[in-house]
Amino acid sequence: MSEIRTLEIPKWGLSMEEGTIAQWLIQEGDSFTKGQEICEIETTKIVNVLEAPFDGTLRKIIAKDGDTLPVGGSIAICAESNVSDAEIDKFVQSLGGATANAAPVVQAETAVAATAPQAEVAAQPIPVANAAVPVAKASATTQTGYVVPAALQGFQADVELFTTPHALKLAAKHNVNLAKVSGSGREGRISVQDIQTAVRTAGGQWPDVKAQAQSSGKVAKSTADDSNVLATPVARRLAKQWGINLHDCRVSGSRGRVCKEDVEALYYRENPSTVCAESSATSSEAAPKNQVTSIALNAMRKAIASRLQAAKRNAPHFRLTVDLNVEAMQNLRKQINDSVPQVKLSINDMLIKAAAAALLKVPEVNVQFDEATQSILQFAQADISVAVAIPNGLITPIVKAANQKSLSEISTEMRDLATRAKTGKLQPDEFQGGSFSISNLGMLGIKQFDAIINPPQGAIMALGASEARAVVEQGEIVVRQIVTVTLSCDHRVIDGAVGAKFLASFKQFVENPALILV
Repeated sequence: MSEIRTLEIPKWGLSMEEGTIAQWLIQEGDSFTKGQEICEIETTKIVNVLEAPFDGTLRKIIAKDGDTLPVGGSIAICAESNVSDAEIDKFVQSLGGATANAAPVVQAETAVAATAPQAEVAAQPIPVANAAVPVAKASATTQTGYVVPAALQGFQADVELFTTPHALKLAAKHNVNLAKVSGSGREGRISVQDIQTAVRTAGGQWPDVKAQAQSSGKVAKSTADDSNVLATPVARRLAKQWGINLHDCRVSGSRGRVCKEDVEALYYRENPSTVCAESSATSSEAAPKNQVTSIALNAMRKAIASRLQAAKRNAPHFRLTVDLNVEAMQNLRKQINDSVPQVKLSINDMLIKAAAAALLKVPEVNVQFDEATQSILQFAQADISVAVAIPNGLITPIVKAANQKSLSEISTEMRDLATRAKTGKLQPDEFQGGSFSISNLGMLGIKQFDAIINPPQGAIMALGASEARAVVEQGEIVVRQIVTVTLSCDHRVIDGAVGAKFLASFKQFVENPALILV
């Protein structure tokens, strides 16, 4: 018995709702082993690699590069070579007509016997109970233009039949018994055309909906609440953006859902000038002018924009700035690196350790703000998020319990986290959470800057470059290596005096680095 299995969008983190296929790493026909990297999937947080959950052969890719699917959505079909292409195609149809643009959601692996009779691998029916449409009263004429003969009346809501969502909705609305209608679609699927044919053959009337739509021009827009209409997340966002009621859209997505293409089709049908304007702009030869490239925000960039906009809007920021003499820290770093060849400390590693020590000394800064319960969450350990720039945006891997780790442990862990962040291989718990953040732009020559708080944390520290500056010590001008530090605090949970106390403690640990070794 050979099995046909599916690969699905995994759930990486509690907040993940959908994923976008960034790149396939193997091709159709390739064999793979359990744990092998199959494709890259982009979420709102990170681009991560999907590892094969089993050994197999990739037979059919359902979701192409750039396609967005909900968590659990099928992206590919896997089976051994002895399973025929016809059986693969039939299995895809059994998932509800899956396409590359809208793959179905399958919560568990599905196995089908390769040698099973055709009836055993027929497409799965769509339960009629999914249609939340009231059954019309039994009558010969249910609406102007619709006359259903008595022989075809009697819609049954508790019977499972393989039908299109639109046909199901109309049958319920006009009291048509679908058990008496023959389906002409693949695997006997019943369409609106099949209902029309059955009603007319039995002597009734069923208007040609397509002809009506083409001849009547604009159709009156629905004003009904569409919150219960089944739709993909992308389709719902587009409909809201364009002011489209989902009741007016066709339903061609998997599991009877309105998909992105359904919303776009209605939008461009109602706004033909938009298409014409776009075509005219590309075809006409305009005078030479500066070329403008439109770059769409990827999922991570959108998430960053949304989170930081909310942080800037909701959290009343205030900032405190202090200059640090880092010469003693630089000397200690050089001594350690020279004495212990296997250790390669950076100033950033030592600043992380100093921040962790200061957070334990001033725990009122080692907090998160829970907006839902209007409470402050104070942490016993210093889980420090460190901002790392990656090609698609910014991510903050976490050095957990940094206060308990040695400088060499922090250095090793930070290198590992930064490397995996840039290759998209961090696990969700490695970058979600944290009690405090550090953003360092010193390596780029930035002297001083303000950072936006990383919600729900209460504070973030911005570190500038180390540079030689003239300072006054005991009445004399001397040159010292100085770093400017700016602490951004959420005034809802941290007061100015508390922030100042933290910076004073941090300054003490930085300028007396022997304290962070004990």
